[in-house]
Formats: sequence, C-alpha cells, structure tokens
Amino acid sequence: MMYTQVLMIVVAIWFAPIIYGQEAEAPATGDVADAPGTDSFKNGGWYEDARATYYGDMQGGETRQGACGYTDTFRQGYGLYTTALSTPLFNDGYTCGACYEIMCANTPQACLPGSIKVTATNSCPPGSTGGWCDPPQKHFDLTLPMFIKIAKQIAGVVPVRYRRIPCVKRGGVRFETTGNPNFLMILPYNVGGAGDIKAVQIKGNKTGWMAMSKNWGQHWTTNVMLTGQQLSFRVTTSDGVTKDFINVAPKTWGFGQTFNGRINF
Repeated sequence: MMYTQVLMIVVAIWFAPIIYGQEAEAPATGDVADAPGTDSFKNGGWYEDARATYYGDMQGGETRQGACGYTDTFRQGYGLYTTALSTPLFNDGYTCGACYEIMCANTPQACLPGSIKVTATNSCPPGSTGGWCDPPQKHFDLTLPMFIKIAKQIAGVVPVRYRRIPCVKRGGVRFETTGNPNFLMILPYNVGGAGDIKAVQIKGNKTGWMAMSKNWGQHWTTNVMLTGQQLSFRVTTSDGVTKDFINVAPKTWGFGQTFNGRINF
C-alpha cells in the first residue's frame, strides 16, 4: 500500500538518533477519566466489528514509518506488531500508539484461531486497499506477519473483532527531538498504558510548564527557544493519566537525539 508523505510545516535537519538516559523524578499522576475506546480495558469484552487487510512483506517492508511520525518502528520497539488504521480509528493521529487485540471472525474458511496484539503506528488513507479504508469503515491494515497469524493470506481481507487493550512497553517513554532552535518538535514513543497521547507540556529549567501543539501524527511542537536548558515533559494519555518526566534531557541536548524518560505509564 502506498502512503502519501505527510508534509511538515518546517524543514528540520535530521541526525542519526542517539539515545540518552537521565534519571527522572517520581511522576505526578492526575485523575483517571474514561476515554473513548478504552471501555474494554475494564470489561475485557470484544466490543467492535471491523475488517482487516495487510501491507508490506514478511520483513515489514513499507511498514516501518508512516503517518504517526515514527521514524523506524523496529528501532523504536514496535517491530512487526503494528497496524495502520482507517480514518475513523486514526482520529487525526491522536490514536497513534494505542494498542489493540484483534481476532478473525465469522469466516471459517479464512480465519485461524487465536488473536494478535498490535500498536497503531500508521494511517490507512481513503482510496487505498481497494477502498476498505474509506470512511466510515473501521479497518486495520496489518503487517503481513500479523495478518497470517489470524487468517490465511490468500483471503486478502477478513472480518475481525477488536478491542482496545493497555499497552505493555519495556523501559521508559522515549522523547525524540527534531527541528531547529526556533521550532522544537518532540516525538514521544514507547508509551505504555493507554498508549495514545492527548496532551504534552514542556518545561525548561528556566521556564514554567508550557503546552505543546500537536503538529502531525504523534509530533508535538513549541516555538519557544529552549536550547541550553534541561527539558522536562508532562504527558497525558487518552485515559486521563498524567505523568511528569523531569530533567529528561540535559542542557547539552541537541536535535536528532532521543532521551529515555526512565518511567512509563
């Protein structure tokens, strides 16, 4: 499946990613509120019907980047366990990072037993996959290795049942920096819990907390110049949980680097 490249507002200079780690302080946890699509966290029920196709090859070709902004899903820990979402599920990128359990349904000649657990990392745009991703359809475009775990490849497209599940990630939330001194862009990834983010704030050691703006996919931006300051992040996931990641990036941080928040949801 061919995806339309997302145009960025600014031209950022990209460097080879470097991961840094610095101990974060204890998180501040906000009130928990139910978010759309997370009811099944509590009742465990299969609550929605959809359809699924696949794209790419057995090695994950064409699936490692996409509309969520993840630069390499293998390097960033998602591997082949990913899916692209149709427009109603993608929600303008706010669902990026959410986790789903999916099983084939109602097609004995094509379905295989069992289920898969995947993270949303891409968009399946209207007009692709033979129209299956056109609104208002709920559709999952899986990596090929994930599709053949629940259905025969020859089927091509199958009905499925799905539910949102909590994301289980290893290690801390990561924060990737790109942009320039006047336009800092942050990509949070490896987010546990609800997985998808509804708000991000940033703080330098000389500033208070400042709201970041969602740019595209899971990229969050600020126009405030923060070079030369330690960076802290406050992240709120779709279920209302908020955690603080204090002094994650040192004063010497640069663009094209990735920092380990040490804690997770």
